[in-house]
Amino acid sequence: MSTASDLEELLFGRRSVRAYLDRPVPRQIIERLARAARSAPSGANLQPGSLHILTGAALTALSDNITAVAASGAPMADEYTYFPKPMPTHLKTRQREAGYALYSALGIDRRDLEGRRDQFLRNYRFFDAPVGIVVTIDRDMGAGCFMDLGMFLMAFLMAAHDAGLGATGIGALANYGPEVAAHLDLPVDQMVVCGIAVGYADPDHPANTVRTTREPLDVFTRFYGFD
Repeated sequence: MSTASDLEELLFGRRSVRAYLDRPVPRQIIERLARAARSAPSGANLQPGSLHILTGAALTALSDNITAVAASGAPMADEYTYFPKPMPTHLKTRQREAGYALYSALGIDRRDLEGRRDQFLRNYRFFDAPVGIVVTIDRDMGAGCFMDLGMFLMAFLMAAHDAGLGATGIGALANYGPEVAAHLDLPVDQMVVCGIAVGYADPDHPANTVRTTREPLDVFTRFYGFD
């Protein structure tokens, strides 16, 4: 393979977008992305996960609510484990490097605790994207269904990128999942897993210049039986 395929170019070109233009995204486009994402692989075709898609006043109301809750210092929920506990040193290094890259691009010094806090709170405003999505899963689903949900979300992110949109997952939304669920009046069997911000990327915003690195092939692969 001497040149990258169109799919490879899409995969390598995708990035997490944390600043958006003030430009609405038509519902028809979001519907198309959701339908495409649902074609992702699913064990036994269970198709776990639901999208609760907001824009306009509905998104503003949710963002205001959850930002206020987070800013108040309210205890975070712990409905599922995202990071390993304790975090191994090599993973903590990756986490710190990613955070440093973002804060450096934004001109936020590592000692600027208020600036770092304000930037983190932007998670709960969906980074001011015109579309915010709350992702939920049925609490009765097995742990393996999170794998299917991850493929579904990756398919959505790639479909958004292919459509010329920017997007980013927002794991921090699960910190206040019960508050999000209460605001949206979700059924009690639905657990908030994450959020997604979707919109047209602001090409001039420094947050969108950040690219995190990935491990080289020989670190995460082992080949058996090849010549």
